[in-house]
Amino acid sequence: MPILRNHPAGLQVLFFTEMWERFGFYIMMAIFTLYMDQDFLWDDARKGNVYGLFLGAVFFMPIIGGWIADTWLGHRNTIRVGAVIMTVGYVMLALSSVNRLALFYLALVLVAVGTGLFKANVSVLVGNLYEPGSQFKDAGYNIFYMGINLGAFLAPLAATLVHSLFNSYNISFGLAAVGMVLSMVIFEAGRQKYLYADTAHTSPRKAETTPEEAEASRREERQRLVSLGTLFAIVIFFWMAFYQNGFALTLFAQRSTVIYSYLQPETYQSFGAFFILLLTPFVVWIFGRLREKGKEPPNPVKIFVGMFTAGLSLIIMVGASLLGGDRDVNIMSPYWLISSYFVITIAEILVSPMGLSFVSKVAPARLRGLMMGCWFGATAIGSYSSGLLGRFYSDLEHHTYFLLLSILLLATSFLVLASLRILKRFA
Repeated sequence: MPILRNHPAGLQVLFFTEMWERFGFYIMMAIFTLYMDQDFLWDDARKGNVYGLFLGAVFFMPIIGGWIADTWLGHRNTIRVGAVIMTVGYVMLALSSVNRLALFYLALVLVAVGTGLFKANVSVLVGNLYEPGSQFKDAGYNIFYMGINLGAFLAPLAATLVHSLFNSYNISFGLAAVGMVLSMVIFEAGRQKYLYADTAHTSPRKAETTPEEAEASRREERQRLVSLGTLFAIVIFFWMAFYQNGFALTLFAQRSTVIYSYLQPETYQSFGAFFILLLTPFVVWIFGRLREKGKEPPNPVKIFVGMFTAGLSLIIMVGASLLGGDRDVNIMSPYWLISSYFVITIAEILVSPMGLSFVSKVAPARLRGLMMGCWFGATAIGSYSSGLLGRFYSDLEHHTYFLLLSILLLATSFLVLASLRILKRFA
């Protein structure tokens, strides 16, 4: 691929590894709420609890997965174990039903644990492919993020096709397991291109240092951790809003938007991924040109713009709700949801891959897996909060629900500005 020019060969392997893993995960996410709604007939409060707890676990477990890789198995072996566990979880989901709820809950636990072992460590490997200070690392994470979203784009389309052919969500869960198998075939086949990046458990012994040097090193490490902790606290609010795509926005698609045979409620989540694929090459080119002129903004500034833009995306849903979406009748044009997805995708490009790159740059080498896990831990808190808020989707006027989220995001974006001095210290 031309976009991979100037990047390590291992990036392509990890691109497709992550693409197929995300294909499986986002097939599940596209139908998760609908499965509980239509097959289990649960109310919004119960669906919201399960959705929030599951997403919270999915993004909390990378903290443990990062620690395991840093201190025990290394990144590659931790990824391999996680992939096997995830595959078993998807198979169990395919076999679950309202009469086999124990299997359903056990499957959710396995998918969450497997994702925790897999996800943070793939992201660490991407950063480790590059030499310290490489000017291409940000672009590398943008490209890697395209792989995530290529899988996320194809997944809802596959779920829609399978459901239309077989009228079964369970078969789609089985297809998620197939995606995981393909992911691991690619990961194993291309291992020679990234093995050098799996350095967490083979780091050379440090040279002797003076007490003054050791104290300075500890001080710098503490400062780095403060910068990371500040970012983690802020991005919680982004993910709380972003993961409404699997709950409030899916319910808006199901209950308030005109439904076509080719555009089902589970299809909408593919738009965000499609816009990532469409916009990322342009964003990489823009930042590349700015970098050549010495004017590329640091990652924290990009994150501020992304947070602010995410708040604007929810204003679109406020308008859609006021103009008829509040009535829960299938009358609203799909373009409302599509427009909201477009705007929040711009925000996502500026927040998520830039956040991954920031963690890779700022985290102390000995804690890189753990800190990447903490990035996903912040995502966990945000995603769990998305489910908690989702419980009130039917209790509030929908425009009020989206307006509260928008105000929260816009206010939080200015916390980024207030914290720029801390965040820019090592960026």
